[in-house]
Formats: sequence, structure tokens, C-alpha cells
Amino acid sequence: MPADKRSIIIDNAAKKNSFSPQMMHQMSDALTLLHNTDDYWVGVVCAEGSDFTAGLDMPKFFGPTADKDALKLKEDNVDTFALQKRCRKPVVTAVQGICFTIGIEMMLAGDIVIAASDARFCQMESKRGIAPLGGAHFRFLTRAGWGDAMYHLFLCDEFSAERAYKIGLVQEVVSPGQQIQRAMEIAQTIAKNAPIGIQVTKEAALKFIESGERSAIDYIPKIRDRVFNSEDFKEGIQSFVERRPAVFRGK
Repeated sequence: MPADKRSIIIDNAAKKNSFSPQMMHQMSDALTLLHNTDDYWVGVVCAEGSDFTAGLDMPKFFGPTADKDALKLKEDNVDTFALQKRCRKPVVTAVQGICFTIGIEMMLAGDIVIAASDARFCQMESKRGIAPLGGAHFRFLTRAGWGDAMYHLFLCDEFSAERAYKIGLVQEVVSPGQQIQRAMEIAQTIAKNAPIGIQVTKEAALKFIESGERSAIDYIPKIRDRVFNSEDFKEGIQSFVERRPAVFRGK
């Protein structure tokens, strides 16, 4: 049977899970493994400690001895921020405590976000003379709409999990300490469905984001061919006839 779920854990709790260049490459490698491994159907991104991430370890990226290629992707790797190659599998992110800058961009590069009620968000780059470079400038728009997006991107303010939920950045808010368990439960529910059907659904939705309604409509025949020619389609129909839960294998 497939492993079906893969957890990707951020573990630099002593520094509030601030990202070093090495961690950034490791995150990309982990998402690439999820993307490429047929037996992994859903990914869960989470973090050790009381905070999701305080953002980049700035001196290691922008200090005098920083590697100018620190953010350069390996060839054909998944982009952590989904600005280039995006993971084809569903990604559920569990956040808690501080979730600043790249933390927000990372969670919005995924698909579903579960936040602990103590989560605090801030897209503060412009307070430091920079600007959001990991996708916040357009992902806030697609999730929250223009007014709420510009409100937080211009103010660079800190806002709560409840506010993030209200404007659509977060899908559920749970008690502190429950966010990873809840993310895993959601991943488990997703993994009960046919993985090919789930993956092409994500592909088709992204076609709309990338190129609009016409492109998404034109993509339907490709979806139809892939699912109708799969063993999982046959299993889905057979299980319905036999009135039993389907056992999908991603084939």
C-alpha cells in the first residue's frame, strides 16, 4: 500500500525556525521528493517549537559574507514558493506562533492552511527596505482580494489567526498544539480519494489561475482522458456497485 502522506518538518526552533540557505534547499528537496514519489499522495508541512518561522536568517542571505546564489534552485527542483516549478501533490500546512514573511509565502504556496489560534502573521519586508519576493504580492490577492491584501501589505502590520481566517489566508483555526494533528487528519481524508483525480484537479485549478477560464475549460479533455484511463476509475465504479469503500492505488 502507498505511504500516501509525507510530513516535512521545519526544525530550527532555537532560532524561531529562521531559514538558512541550507534549510531553504532542504525544503525544496523535500517538496521535490513529494512531487516525484508516486507512493506519496499528500504532503504536510509543519514546524517544531512554538513558532512556524520568523522568516529568513537575514545575515546569511544579505550579509557581507552571504552566498549570492543562496536562493538559487537546483535544476528541476520544486520551488518552495511555487514561483517556478510547483508541487503537483496537495500540500497542507500547519502553522503556530510567529509566521512572518516567507512563512506566509510558504504556506500560501501550498493548498490548505491550518493555524493554531496563537499564530501571528506579518508581511513586514517593506519595513526593512525590501519588498515581498516570494509571492505574497499576488497570493494575498488571490486569497483575500485587493482591499484586504493591500491593507496588510502596505501596513506591514501583525495580524491574528482569526483575521487570517476571516480574509481567507487560513482555512481552519484550532487550539494551540492541535494544528499538526488536524493537518494530518485532513491529509488522511484527502489520501482516501483517488490521487490521480486529486492531482489533475489541482492542475486544472492552476490553469485557471495562470491563464484564465478558457485555458481551464480547454484542459478538461486532458483531465477526462487521464482519469477515465486509470485503474482507480475502474475501482471507483466497482466499489460503488459493490457498496464498499474504494481502495485506490494511484494507477
